[in-house]
Amino acid sequence: MTPEPSPPKQAWASGIAYAGTAYCGWQFQHHCPSVQGALQKALSSVANEPVALHCAGRTDAGVHALAQVAHFETQADRPTKAWVQGVNTQLPSDIRVQWAQPVPPDFHARFSAHARSYRYVIHNRAVASAHFADRMTWVRETLDAQCMHQAAQSVLGEHDFSAFRAAGCQAKHAWRAVQSLDVSRQGHLVMVDVRANAFLHHMVRNLVGSLIVIGHHQRPVSWLATLLAQKDRTLAAKTAPAQGLYFVNAHYPKPYGLPEAALDCALWACE
Repeated sequence: MTPEPSPPKQAWASGIAYAGTAYCGWQFQHHCPSVQGALQKALSSVANEPVALHCAGRTDAGVHALAQVAHFETQADRPTKAWVQGVNTQLPSDIRVQWAQPVPPDFHARFSAHARSYRYVIHNRAVASAHFADRMTWVRETLDAQCMHQAAQSVLGEHDFSAFRAAGCQAKHAWRAVQSLDVSRQGHLVMVDVRANAFLHHMVRNLVGSLIVIGHHQRPVSWLATLLAQKDRTLAAKTAPAQGLYFVNAHYPKPYGLPEAALDCALWACE
């Protein structure tokens, strides 16, 4: 008898929130816990078959996400509820699948995205937070958010961001298009929101590190533009800590119909 053909695989996209404090980053590694590793284990259990997960943007150790987007393919026929509630029952409490929906076979979480957004959160007051020490970066001295915002506007558009690229960055080139870069204050919190077509390794944290120096009036507003033109990472400020960084959204063409996280709320209430 001729064996029955295997059912075709269905592609699914998921929105994932996580606190990155306990993980060595998104990417699976054998020697330490990763977000990808925890999710693939949970998904594989629900699917009863190995499941490989691909994300929109890999995050480093200690970096968080409000709405990371990832996709996987499976032959398992499961309802949407299984890919959300079912998977969540097998995840640690600091990782949660927020939504899941089928997508066309041509969808890829990384390559289908036309932009990505990050938020960097600075707790700016004399005393550090007892509750959010691993979710925000503490800066004791008062920052001038207006000067930081003014400086940030000088890097909008497509540029060579070599000045804000990690030494170990493996990207083929340093050209990126920054669509928006806004610095705002809400009480004791200073938020840096950036959207670009793609990011270099440590690009956001390196930009924030230099913006903090400008916010302390240790360098003029024009310094960020000067650094950009010099294309020399060694001339810029130190990299800002990982715990203040959040992957907020991956942005896709509207026909895919994928939801996005909103930031018109307190950071800890956005889920």
